[in-house]
Amino acid sequence: ICLLNLPVTFAIDRGGVVGSDGPTHHGAFDISYLRHLPNMTLMAPKDENELQHMLATAISLGSPAALRYPRGNGYGVALDQNPTPIPVGRAELLLEGRDAVVLALGTMVYPSMEAARSLQNDYGISLTVVNSRFVKPLDETLILELVRKHKYLITIEENALQGGFGTAVLELLEQHYLHGVQVLRLGYPDNYIPQGEQHELRAMMGLDTKGIEVSIRNFLSQS
Repeated sequence: ICLLNLPVTFAIDRGGVVGSDGPTHHGAFDISYLRHLPNMTLMAPKDENELQHMLATAISLGSPAALRYPRGNGYGVALDQNPTPIPVGRAELLLEGRDAVVLALGTMVYPSMEAARSLQNDYGISLTVVNSRFVKPLDETLILELVRKHKYLITIEENALQGGFGTAVLELLEQHYLHGVQVLRLGYPDNYIPQGEQHELRAMMGLDTKGIEVSIRNFLSQS
């Protein structure tokens, strides 16, 4: 694909597992194959309100952009009347904590927030949670600032781990010689995902609230 700087927007409406659409329709690899394309802006919203702002962002760029969102209904959040562009490459800091940083993408933002609240209440684990929003370009300023304050970093995405969002974060750390950070990447395993309802598949892969909570707790206890 030769995109150069064409003002094209890809709206990918099957980002992640798709339930009744069947195993051939899971959006498991789109982050990985789009991330390497030059000039591409790649986004994933946490909810339907952020989605409309990302669409406004994409069509205002004058260059290639892709936004990926899940199959099914939204969360029912209120929609702003006027969609406005988001600053490109700007993440959203949702929660500040002391023990580890969670960089969540797209559909993983709300489960990550729920897991953070549960870990705080049940185990006293205090997490910083970021709605990453952009896979490309990353919010390098915020990520580097946070990892320099924390020893532990967790990335969470609904995409294959190979070449995905977490890989992009690892590349950023490597570029800045931040070798002392311990990283846990949560995402899809290296195999094809079977048929199943969305909530069943996310639970099977540890990407629901409970699975995220268990993975983070085990990671911090063993590090």
